Amino acid sequence: MRKDKTARRLRTAAVWACLAAAVLVPRRASAQGFISVSYGYNFGGDTGCRSATDCRNKNWNWGGSLGSLGSVVGFETELTHEADFTGERTNPTSVTTLMGDFMLAPRFSIVQPYGLIGFGAIKTKVEGPGNTEDSQTHAGWTIGAGVAVFVQKHIGLKGDVRYYHSFQKIDLLGIGIDLGQNKLDFGRAALGVLFRF
Repeated sequence: MRKDKTARRLRTAAVWACLAAAVLVPRRASAQGFISVSYGYNFGGDTGCRSATDCRNKNWNWGGSLGSLGSVVGFETELTHEADFTGERTNPTSVTTLMGDFMLAPRFSIVQPYGLIGFGAIKTKVEGPGNTEDSQTHAGWTIGAGVAVFVQKHIGLKGDVRYYHSFQKIDLLGIGIDLGQNKLDFGRAALGVLFRF
């Protein structure tokens, strides 16, 4: 009972953090809103790929973000979904993340490198034997870095690597997803397009 209350509070805090990241954006004239789409793959930890470079079975996934980016700092709300998270394993697993991120992003002409840290929610869904399904949503955090290059005033190309971690143990259909502490842990490498407005 106590664990359920704690999990509910963490999920509520994660949702509020994502909303705050979208609303509490820099109000300076130099800050611009943006929307971004990305295409990438997950690696390491609990995925079907051992590392970003040693990955024969890339399960491509999509993502999108909305936020505001100034000449030094920014905020974003990011959503990603991976349908075949664990690759060719017995129990197919999908993972969806929703994160609110703070970005440190100094702009140098058309190039804008960035580092980010944030937290939000990680939802996992497992298909078990006999068409059974189980899903859980837990609070998690992310950290990452990348670079955006603006090829036009309002259009940029970006690439980044992010790492995602759940705060709590995840146990679906009686199966611990991670062989270690059952805390979901993985990275994501992605390329995308960024539209400023």
